[in-house]
Amino acid sequence: MAALATMTNKLRTGAALIAGAAAAEASRRLGRGGGTALPGLVAATIAPDITAQLVRRAGAGTVVVTGTNGKTTTAHLLAECARAAGSEVIANRSGSNLERGIVSAFLADRGNGARGRLGVLEVDEAALPPLLPALAPRAIVFLNLFRDQLDRYGEVDSVAEGWERMLIADASGATLVLNADDPSIAPLGDAARGEVVTFGIEDDGIARDGPDHASDARFCRCGAPFRYDAIFVAHAGRWRCDACGRSRPRPLVAAHEIEQFEDGSRFVLDLAGERIEVELPLQGLYPIYNALGAAAAAHALGLVAPVVAGALAGAGPAFGRQERFQLRGRELRLWLAKNPAGMNAVLRALTAAGTAAGEAPQPRLQILAALNDGIQDGRDVSWIYDADFELLAGHAASVCVTGDRADDLALRLRLAGVRVDLVQPHRASALDEALHRLPPGERLEVITTYTAMLQLREIIAAGSGVAPYWERERQR
Repeated sequence: MAALATMTNKLRTGAALIAGAAAAEASRRLGRGGGTALPGLVAATIAPDITAQLVRRAGAGTVVVTGTNGKTTTAHLLAECARAAGSEVIANRSGSNLERGIVSAFLADRGNGARGRLGVLEVDEAALPPLLPALAPRAIVFLNLFRDQLDRYGEVDSVAEGWERMLIADASGATLVLNADDPSIAPLGDAARGEVVTFGIEDDGIARDGPDHASDARFCRCGAPFRYDAIFVAHAGRWRCDACGRSRPRPLVAAHEIEQFEDGSRFVLDLAGERIEVELPLQGLYPIYNALGAAAAAHALGLVAPVVAGALAGAGPAFGRQERFQLRGRELRLWLAKNPAGMNAVLRALTAAGTAAGEAPQPRLQILAALNDGIQDGRDVSWIYDADFELLAGHAASVCVTGDRADDLALRLRLAGVRVDLVQPHRASALDEALHRLPPGERLEVITTYTAMLQLREIIAAGSGVAPYWERERQR
């Protein structure tokens, strides 16, 4: 009977692999994408235990990256660090981070000697608890926790509680890589069975004056309000609870002497006591947190500071995250913003660049903004009223709005005191008009939610002569 069960399982797995490969090829031939989800869905339907089987092919183990914002960029940066150290990497680079996307990544790589590779996998924050046993990671990177798709996830407390239960039940001893600055993340260290590596910002010069309107961690577990000595992004900063004594741990991996520019940033990376300057070709504070998360995970894997710093500097943007294109003689840059905290980070990065302290803002930004309400975006778009679009007032020279919920976004912008020049739900038409309005030598900043980013990026890439991302990644 046992032999029969084993044979049946092997036959089922073989059928799943064949069907998954066929689905990937059909998806590409029909122009339905690069096979980043459908092959995994097909394979996992046929063989429900296929994830654990495929993950074992990563002979160097896996690292999981999760959190609300920054998973794709952090995983991308970590993968580049691993490659710089000589490792081959299996990764779901496009951001397809449910089980189907993870299985698809392994299926796409299965003919290329995957057994000695490192798996660098971003995983949806709600999907992680049931997937953790199959993924068996060496390390788990927890980036942050913000309100996002409340119609799917519920409140942030429920996600944090689910993570904590998951870690208490997990006896693998995986290293936890935790954002010390986020009071929803740092306490997960209490449930650790293995090593804990923390990361954070140590530069009060870039701290904000007060709490962010979109802050999601206001109260400690004991019920008392958090106090802050410095706030960097949303509710991330140097926090403490005066009632119970819980406070932000001192980060083992930290960013000092941060400088931000229009096209990048510079900081001193402290990697467990070894300091080295890093040039990051990404704008804003969020990418610095992503770089710190990647560096902390790289440290957990035993990588040294010079290798990490060099990899971060040369990595470039991840899929749809500050990617740049040349289209019709114009430059475009894509920004993904899918919740209040993420939108505020984008708006602060754009409006801070080129404006010296104390100076009045100049209307220099050329913007195309897109809002969708697909399943992957979250059906409820009321979150735009928690985003500080008022930051754009005085900075925007031209704003065009598109997407399935273009009218809602246009109303929100007008209430924020921002003039909207065009409301055009049709993405291609809106892009054409925005490019037509773009003065010579200026750059179009394209700020979009997730599904709108996929749609606009496809149009932009095709017009720019850039190969689809799945073809470029298959050549790596």
